[in-house]
Amino acid sequence: MSDFKSLMRRADTMRRIETDYLRAAWWTGYIRGLRRAHFGERFGTLIEHELFLSASESTIPDRAAMGCGYLAGLTLEPHNPLDPHDG
Repeated sequence: MSDFKSLMRRADTMRRIETDYLRAAWWTGYIRGLRRAHFGERFGTLIEHELFLSASESTIPDRAAMGCGYLAGLTLEPHNPLDPHDG
């Protein structure tokens, strides 16, 4: 199994079992970031990419968590969410 597939499988499992809505939002963003990193410009539009990049700076907690997850996913490395309630 490729690294991408194993990262996606892990992230999807974590997103589905997560009970904290901010951590679930982080996993959702992480999955999207993984896809963007793996498929490049073939996944999503430039405008969507820019929106997700800027989302980490949002004052809306779940949007910020999703943006932070997206940035983490772009690395194509395994990550876990930091506690989004601390930020």
